[in-house]
Amino acid sequence: MQRDKQPPYQPVVFRDKAAGFAFLTRSTATSGETIDWDDGNTYPVIDVEISAESHPFYTGKARTVDAEGRIARFERRYEGKE
Repeated sequence: MQRDKQPPYQPVVFRDKAAGFAFLTRSTATSGETIDWDDGNTYPVIDVEISAESHPFYTGKARTVDAEGRIARFERRYEGKE
């Protein structure tokens, strides 16, 4: 790896404002905003629209498509028409 070619890899807080959820991780993403974290340090913060706390797949509120019902309706509609 060449020096000075990679972006800095640093601790960053990702915050989901809709769910009131934030987590600290390492990333190359940067931000002008900062946040004081629980450990007393200040980290850059990046606001995200969806996280595991607010995404319907992870919260169990996902909508499922009834594929079997569609097939049954199709078969009823065209039953006996040959």
